[in-house]
Amino acid sequence: MTPNRIWAPWRLEYVKDASKDEEDACVFCAKPALGDDETALIVHRGETCFVILNLYPYTNGHLMVTPFEHCGRLQDLPAETTAEMLELSKIAMSRLETVYRPHGFNVGFNQGRAAGAGVEHHIHMHVVPRWGGDTNFMPVIADHRVMPQSLEDSYRALVGAFADPTTGPDS
Repeated sequence: MTPNRIWAPWRLEYVKDASKDEEDACVFCAKPALGDDETALIVHRGETCFVILNLYPYTNGHLMVTPFEHCGRLQDLPAETTAEMLELSKIAMSRLETVYRPHGFNVGFNQGRAAGAGVEHHIHMHVVPRWGGDTNFMPVIADHRVMPQSLEDSYRALVGAFADPTTGPDS
């Protein structure tokens, strides 16, 4: 009997990227250098950090707050960078509340390969919107998630929210 398959073709790119040598270009250094924030999925740039959509999200609106400086450990960042990371995380949560109306958030760092960091040499903070019951059967039976919105649509919704100074904690 042939087992049923559930396809998640976007996952192949993540697996390929995860197997690259550490010598390869850092994605968090390369994206801001592109000069095209829409292509890079950067929804906001601060002084020392930027906010980017996760290319392989856990949920729609999964953002990461990342310093421009290439640094693998939170404790090695300058104080002004860590302060801006936290401030941009708060702003990101407010913008996500405006756009998606989540019921909660997972916010945090995975520092080092053993802690689950996919990009371990450039620290970044995950801001993941969550909803009651959002763990549907797909992750349970197939280790896949169903995303109801494309990254392009997420980008357009969130970049607009970040550009609107009337929403969130900094308004």
